[in-house]
Amino acid sequence: MKSTLIAAAAAALLATTAHAEVATYAIEPTHTFATFEISHFGTSTNRGRFDKKEGTVSIDRAAKTGKLDVTIDTTSINSGTPRFDSHLKSAEILNTEANPTARFVGDKFSFNGDKVTEVAGMLTLAGKTNPVTLKAINFNCYQNPMLKREVCGGDFEATITRSQFGVNYGLNYGFPDAVRLVIQVEAVKQ
Repeated sequence: MKSTLIAAAAAALLATTAHAEVATYAIEPTHTFATFEISHFGTSTNRGRFDKKEGTVSIDRAAKTGKLDVTIDTTSINSGTPRFDSHLKSAEILNTEANPTARFVGDKFSFNGDKVTEVAGMLTLAGKTNPVTLKAINFNCYQNPMLKREVCGGDFEATITRSQFGVNYGLNYGFPDAVRLVIQVEAVKQ
């Protein structure tokens, strides 16, 4: 009886260990870009990116779970035009003096096989937090020949309603409320 109990306990421990395949990855900043796009009076598209970002991703492919935690330095906004950058940083838009970071924490991963198809979580921007789902356009993991480690990443996108974050500038002029976020991310296994 005692050996049967020990065998059952060992089997339960092994089963738990087999499902605990959590891998942690650090965001690689030179291959990660958070960009935004917003229509300019339906004529052209204003684009910009945030140059400073950091974060981690944990994925358990066997359990089909994960967590993404990314912090973006909103003061690093870069549209390619310094004057426009200053306006984007101002209290009229992102108010980066009061809100120097944006943060996305996603804990609901969807998979198709081993590939992540979307990450749902909460985005904090301009001091307000709302749910956002990032849809994967591409997702892949590979053995990086230079780093000699696994790298996972992809292209993700979402459209947010900026007024939900209190970013209302220009709505009365006809600027759209919808902003497209495009995130290219690669993360290195730790």
